[in-house]
Amino acid sequence: MKDKYAKYKRQTVLKSFGLEKQEKLAKSQVLIVGIGGLGIPVAQYLNAMGVGTLGLLDNDTIALHNLQRQILYSEEEVGQSKVAVAAKKLRAQNRDTQIHEIHSMLTRDNALEIIAAYDLVVDATDNFATRYLINDACVVLSKPFVYGALHDFEGQVSVFNYQDGPTYRCLFPNPPKAGEVPNCDVNGILGVLPGIIGNLQALEAVKVLTGIGEVLSGKLLLFNGLTHENRLVQFKQNPKNKTLKQLEASYETPECAVVATITAEAYMKLPGTKQLLDVRTHEEFESDHLEEAIHLPLNELHEVQGHLTLSQPTYIICQSGKRSELAAKKLSDAYPEAQFYSVEGGMNEIATVWP
Repeated sequence: MKDKYAKYKRQTVLKSFGLEKQEKLAKSQVLIVGIGGLGIPVAQYLNAMGVGTLGLLDNDTIALHNLQRQILYSEEEVGQSKVAVAAKKLRAQNRDTQIHEIHSMLTRDNALEIIAAYDLVVDATDNFATRYLINDACVVLSKPFVYGALHDFEGQVSVFNYQDGPTYRCLFPNPPKAGEVPNCDVNGILGVLPGIIGNLQALEAVKVLTGIGEVLSGKLLLFNGLTHENRLVQFKQNPKNKTLKQLEASYETPECAVVATITAEAYMKLPGTKQLLDVRTHEEFESDHLEEAIHLPLNELHEVQGHLTLSQPTYIICQSGKRSELAAKKLSDAYPEAQFYSVEGGMNEIATVWP
């Protein structure tokens, strides 16, 4: 037994941890949803500490702008699958860990089947639709999940559905409306912050799996990176949120609505004059924009008739593709006869295909 866990000696010599807790880690199965800024430190530390099985779920590829915070990846790996690259490096870090590669988005159709195979889910996503889906699936399956979120220089951590404790909906009953909460493509994110919050998520995961310490159930940890101030906000369970027996019919939010899209590479290869609408902020546009772009911030779309020729196709761009999708949806609803296309990946992707 001791030889089996020799690499974990610095943990097993802890009197309150020991071989018993190490054995629990070895038998544990953890699903990490999102292998980006939060998911990477979670995966690296749980892997190094001896968690027996890790499921890595993501369908994204590595982009150049990921590298300042997703430090498992390198410039040579831009364009490759995050899951494939992460799995290879994690296997090299600890050959004892079983790594499951799940090259997919988490959807209503696959969530229950995927999550059922794991003891614990770590939410390392960046969107509300997936977060509510994770919560509801974990309630249906009676699985705990560790939550982490980022905003500006601040982060949040909590544990939901742990030992019949409060759920995510007990803290946040309803998703915010489109545009109410800015994403990191608008406000940015300091590279080190996801590492801090991801490590706190990994710590909570270890506490849940082994039973040590006091789990952040019914408590929301708020971390301020500029002041190092930590605050704990306590919240209670709403019993009705524990009665869920099936998933909702849809977890789409307005920004997830299906719209026509075009890849950045395909857009740049279009012949002739193109009508391009840039919906980023004034500061973003002044910093960098394509020469042909017509600028109209997202919150000024009501003025579009004075800027566009609606009889010809309009291509819409933002920084990452999220705001352009929302703009395309709004404009398509307002002008159903016109053609609107969101440029996938936005200016971030343009920079990789057209330097």
